[in-house]
Amino acid sequence: MGLYDRDYARGDSFAYGTASKSETQIISFVKETYKLFAASMMAGAVGAYVGVPMAATISAWFIPLFILEIGLLIGLHFVKHKPGINLAVMFGFVFMTGLMLAPLLSHTLGMSGGGTIVGNAFAMTAVVFGAMSFYAIKTKRDFTSYGKPLMIALFVIMGFSILNMFLGNPILHVVISGVVVLLFSVLVVYDTQNIMNGAYETPIDGAIALYLDFLNIFTALLHLFGIFGNDD
Repeated sequence: MGLYDRDYARGDSFAYGTASKSETQIISFVKETYKLFAASMMAGAVGAYVGVPMAATISAWFIPLFILEIGLLIGLHFVKHKPGINLAVMFGFVFMTGLMLAPLLSHTLGMSGGGTIVGNAFAMTAVVFGAMSFYAIKTKRDFTSYGKPLMIALFVIMGFSILNMFLGNPILHVVISGVVVLLFSVLVVYDTQNIMNGAYETPIDGAIALYLDFLNIFTALLHLFGIFGNDD
């Protein structure tokens, strides 16, 4: 399950961002963020497309590839202000996320009705993401102060996910996947409001936060739909 600390670069930038950015700057910031988010989605899709035929190899090299993936995410924090290099590292990271998703996609596509399962999971993710984004814009409730409890919940879920890698409990797996969908749905609202307020330090930060929200919802739904759509 692709869980990441998707708030890695935000820090305490909310107070600084809202105080120092004009409305025009925020509008420009939001536009750039969503452009990068859309581009990230395409790069991730390319990674998944390239990776599916190599799913067995990716599984065999999972640990070193995962280390590379996390290394790119951490490295992005240090180069996000360097034009050209920041985009190269960002797209390298999202490409790797798609590549690492390939074994799960390959397994699901190999099931009876696997293509439908993948399509339904993606469609449902898009609906959830769109609905929560719309809610974030329209609601008068401020979710930007929920950062700490959301991060605590994220780390708790990560802990249970790691634990279940050893336990292999299918019921716990279903529960974790369901909670991940709920948690990252709330994180969509949290990140969207922070982006609309110009709270992230760079558009790359906001784009990666949204991308990881989408990725984790999709991955969790793919697990759930794969479980309940499996004839076994």
